[in-house]
Amino acid sequence: MKFGEKLQKARKEKGLTQRALAEQAGLGLKTITNYESGATYPQNRDVYRRLAEILDVNPDYLHNENDDFAAQAGLQFGARGRRQAQALMADVTGLFAGGSLNEDDLDVFMKAVQDAYWQAKEKNKKYGRKQD
Repeated sequence: MKFGEKLQKARKEKGLTQRALAEQAGLGLKTITNYESGATYPQNRDVYRRLAEILDVNPDYLHNENDDFAAQAGLQFGARGRRQAQALMADVTGLFAGGSLNEDDLDVFMKAVQDAYWQAKEKNKKYGRKQD
């Protein structure tokens, strides 16, 4: 379940409107609407913590590392990059959740992903790209 879906579910279970949640969290109504629709995600953990406190849930329940990946891709590559990151994570998650690949093929896939990562990292060093 994605952040927006979890937020909406917890908000409704708590009996709050989007406006009430926004006011209690010190956020705009449009921000809550965008969170719930999946258009945006909180940019820092403090927002997750405030929302979780109001909704009486664990902040880790709301937070999703895949959302961070998609948000970062969106910041770096725009809306198209965010959509591609979300699709990639959905596909990979499907593979590991009992998709059509057997264990040996999954091992080959993971090795290929790791190799691609290390090759990109080495290339970035070679051409002087600064690391964060």
